[in-house]
Amino acid sequence: MAQRISVVVCAYDERRWEQLARAVGSLHAQTRPVDEVIVVVDHNQRLLAQAARELHGVAVVDNDDRQGLSGARNSGVRAATGDIIAFMDDDALAECDWLARLEQAYVDDAVAGVGGSIEPAWEKSRPGWFPEEFDWVVGCTYRGMPETTSPVRNLIGANMSFTRRALVAGGAFRSGIGRVGALPVGCEETELCIRVGQALAGTRFIFEPGARVLHDVPATRSNLSYFLRRCFNEGRSKALVTAYVGARGGLSTEGRYATRTLPRGVVRSLAEAARQLRPGPLAKGLAIATGLAVTTAGYGIGKLQHLRRRTAQSGNAEASLPWITNTSATTTRSPQR
Repeated sequence: MAQRISVVVCAYDERRWEQLARAVGSLHAQTRPVDEVIVVVDHNQRLLAQAARELHGVAVVDNDDRQGLSGARNSGVRAATGDIIAFMDDDALAECDWLARLEQAYVDDAVAGVGGSIEPAWEKSRPGWFPEEFDWVVGCTYRGMPETTSPVRNLIGANMSFTRRALVAGGAFRSGIGRVGALPVGCEETELCIRVGQALAGTRFIFEPGARVLHDVPATRSNLSYFLRRCFNEGRSKALVTAYVGARGGLSTEGRYATRTLPRGVVRSLAEAARQLRPGPLAKGLAIATGLAVTTAGYGIGKLQHLRRRTAQSGNAEASLPWITNTSATTTRSPQR
């Protein structure tokens, strides 16, 4: 039986309007037609009005949850009617066969979610010092991820999809972890994927590199300052993830990344510098070492901060299931093209 696919695109800033319109356009151009596109506007009434007025063939939804990407995604899921719910960023562009390739992996009932490649589209040229191992800093697929269709622990937010069953079992994206506006934090999708895996034994997530989206990387995110801030906040976010789901699940992928992928990256940089007889590649090796150190520092500080908060709070009041059936989100259906 054919499955319906809903795609959720979250937006928060009218200055990214052209990117949002382009993202929606790429979804309407899919070889496997999208059944439903939902644009969630995160606490921005001007953008909400513009999207309802100018975007066609979509449902425009106001985030009625906590401000931030987690709340916006939860609002999108509540409004979605699909059997499969996919997510793409408002500054991304889907290849025409994106949905078709995601859907193929769902022939296996054990698959709870499928994600694909996220390739950086640099506003300026890629900085020579920026290591491919750290492309996650700009929300993209990074060196060390599988190069063929493979099971993975978690998906990446700009290109991911879930079965409705998985989202019901796992619960909501957890607020307090994910991005709010331009604050460079994340890991809410990682925490959710781990939680789904714990709730549905035997299920798995699939990375399908052929399901591609291009992700804009503005010049403001291609400098060393952003690189360091993003690494630090990633460490803090990982500390929260381990607090909720345990260190074994929360750091299983990161352990291999830190002990295998990053050392290989440093060796590769040194070999390239020696082969080319120039110091440029050394900058990549230094960035790898620095990025790891800063991320580790963020993790340590995040653990301390969480321990302090835990002494002032008791338990976790977030519900895990009822949110999925909440239909209170304000939805505007735009005219069909």
